[in-house]
Amino acid sequence: MQISCEALPRHLASGLKPLYVVYGDALLLAIEAADSIRAAARTAGYEERETLIAEQHFKWGELRSSAQSLSLFSSRKVLDLRIPSGKPGTEGGKALQEYTENLSDDVLTLITLPKLDWTTQKSQWFGALSKQGVMISADDIPRPQLPDWIAGRLGRQQQTADQPTLDFLADRCEGNLLAAYQEIQKLGLLFPAGPLTFEQVNESVMDVARYDIFKLADAMLSGDAARYAHILDGLRAEGTGTPLVLWALCEDIRTLGKLLYTTRNGGNLGDALRSQRVRRERQSLIEHAVRRVKLAHVERALQHAAKVDKIIKGLKSGDVWDELLQLGLRFASTGAAR
Repeated sequence: MQISCEALPRHLASGLKPLYVVYGDALLLAIEAADSIRAAARTAGYEERETLIAEQHFKWGELRSSAQSLSLFSSRKVLDLRIPSGKPGTEGGKALQEYTENLSDDVLTLITLPKLDWTTQKSQWFGALSKQGVMISADDIPRPQLPDWIAGRLGRQQQTADQPTLDFLADRCEGNLLAAYQEIQKLGLLFPAGPLTFEQVNESVMDVARYDIFKLADAMLSGDAARYAHILDGLRAEGTGTPLVLWALCEDIRTLGKLLYTTRNGGNLGDALRSQRVRRERQSLIEHAVRRVKLAHVERALQHAAKVDKIIKGLKSGDVWDELLQLGLRFASTGAAR
């Protein structure tokens, strides 16, 4: 069973399952989800708790032994298994598969994992967890959904804000959900319940965005020129290496070119997305770009990227950051009117 972090409280109120798996890169959401599960377990009478951390040299036999051993003072326990690397290895994968075959109602098992790539999610051990457990994906909130998420969090403290103010907050906190949560809490301490003005928020909220080269590429592909310029400016201020920025942009431009070439020659876009290993969460973004952009635009973008590469290497004169801005803005605006 797959549920969202938002749906978890309703699920827990309806009764507990023996196995929960929390995975994803949004630390705040992962912490909240795990805390909610543990709190519900305490309320339901799971009085004992044992934590296992599966790092290097972890003995996987401890997993089954811990599940089978209850203290004299408790008949139910929470087994909190954490796999920081997200890769249990061959032995660990086998142990997890065997563990899911004999789950006990007296032991609530909570497994926490980081964000997992597509290959790991197709592994047998992850499939076994998915089949027997409740899976909670704690992924970072995409920028288009961030204003609504902020509005929901403000609503918990009886505060509201208009759309421009929510967008402003999202720009200041993008990529740093934990900091966004802290800023929202600060607004709750500074101001009473009710509507917040833009001036109040502007004076109180720091720019705590964590800029991400992959979000830069997303802004380019989605045609959001303003967001592209904002993220690029943030990356420059943080001292991000220009070769890394160019690589991220070129990876997506090349992928888009291959998809356009395939579809132009009668190929199926879904098959092409799988062959290029486009992650599921990015497929709709890529599909939108395929409809928006022509192959000739990709070719010109790659020619421009080659020029930027020469500037980075000192083989050609020019302002590399300005060229990166022009590369992204031209590509972002391509076909926008069609």
